[in-house]
Amino acid sequence: MDAITPPAGGTSSADEHTYRMPLPRLSLTPDASHGPLDGAWWPRCGALELELPALVGSLDPGHGTVTRVTVGAEAWPDAPQTVPAPDHVIEVILTDVADEAHAIAVDCGTVGRWELLVIPPDEPVGTAARLLTAAADPWNPLSAQRILARVEDGFGQGSAGERNGP
Repeated sequence: MDAITPPAGGTSSADEHTYRMPLPRLSLTPDASHGPLDGAWWPRCGALELELPALVGSLDPGHGTVTRVTVGAEAWPDAPQTVPAPDHVIEVILTDVADEAHAIAVDCGTVGRWELLVIPPDEPVGTAARLLTAAADPWNPLSAQRILARVEDGFGQGSAGERNGP
């Protein structure tokens, strides 16, 4: 569809002017995680209010409704205090804790929580792919900060044994 072509039939005129973010670039651990992370998220831009609804919409609704997220203030300096999602509002908490600078905690009320590595939007594709894979490994023992540091130092490209070092 180009700028002149109207949307497919069955959409209201309000939908013609609505932009929806593409599906998130997300990798989650299969089943239960045994490490500090439950996967990784690679947003396309630094606008949390645009990215968060797509992320939330792709998570398993069996964990409950996402009520709050905690993100690093350094990574998301312009984050709003709330982000609208379908049928509810998500509270955004900013943290200055260094270990959480590149992570997002997604809280689903009292039902569940996801701890995800946040890959910087401008990260090269190859590096982001390695980070998505490493963070979704259910046996990954590294925090978000340590995974990023290892990949930036050139580690994380070899065997699983390299991944478990300091």
